[in-house]
Amino acid sequence: MLKSKFIYFFKVIIIFTLCLACQKTSQTSATTQVSKQCIGNNTKSSIEFLKTNNQGKKDARGINHVIIFNPKSKELDFKVNLGLSHQLYAKNNQGKLRQEYIPKSFHELITDENAKLNGQTPIAAINADYIDIDHKPQGLNISRGVEYSGAFKNKRSSFGISAGKPEQRQATIQVGRRKEKILNYNLVGGNGRFYRNGKFKDICQDLGELACKQATNRSMVAITNKGYVILLVNDIKANSNLELSQLNQELMPNMFDDVLEGIARNNCLGKIQEGMLFDGGMSPGLYYNKKIYVENPGQIGSVFLIYQRPLNN
Repeated sequence: MLKSKFIYFFKVIIIFTLCLACQKTSQTSATTQVSKQCIGNNTKSSIEFLKTNNQGKKDARGINHVIIFNPKSKELDFKVNLGLSHQLYAKNNQGKLRQEYIPKSFHELITDENAKLNGQTPIAAINADYIDIDHKPQGLNISRGVEYSGAFKNKRSSFGISAGKPEQRQATIQVGRRKEKILNYNLVGGNGRFYRNGKFKDICQDLGELACKQATNRSMVAITNKGYVILLVNDIKANSNLELSQLNQELMPNMFDDVLEGIARNNCLGKIQEGMLFDGGMSPGLYYNKKIYVENPGQIGSVFLIYQRPLNN
């Protein structure tokens, strides 16, 4: 009798131990799976495209078209293109930079000769600056260290990626030129800044009636405290499968904190630190992996371009 009880308890202990081991293995497997899916937990991540609803949750029929990238990735490179009637960086006979602007749409700015970098076409792009009545860009635009800027370059915030080795690159959003020369490499002018030092601001009063009531489709950029960049276009006219709902619709600028914070949280990107709008209304555009997801008829002052670096570089 004593022997059978001993055998019974011994079996119970073995089963209990095996269950604990299985549970631990299952938890480890689940953690590994989450880590693989979470961009911010993958040190090798470079760039990803996804769609979300207005809570920042992944949704195959979401209205928010999102590109997340790591500026420090060795796989990526960057450039700014503008509407020019000549080759980018060209100079005249006196050695001065030529700046003869012509109106160009989003698809033109991502496919013309000036959109190439070392012979490569971009893998991703977003619209950026406004143009004035003479088709000149209005904000601070610098492409690979060469400046093409407008009248508001010291008044509006701009977004940029620094020069330097990939592991040293920084993304910044601020008004005017940066104090450190290395930061003034690829910059694009923009619109209202609605995140500053981690704090969200309702900028609708600054933007006025047209920008916050009538024109609700938006393009924007945000930077997290872990250094990741989020490019986002919210546009009902997207060339994409959408399902509109209360949690999936065009938003005004004072409503994008939930979207961006949700994206950052759900993808382990850290906290939103800086954020600004790009040219809105008739101009939002987003391109990724040979597909234009959003394009509007308005001409654009500049586009921010992302490239896949050749493996031998």
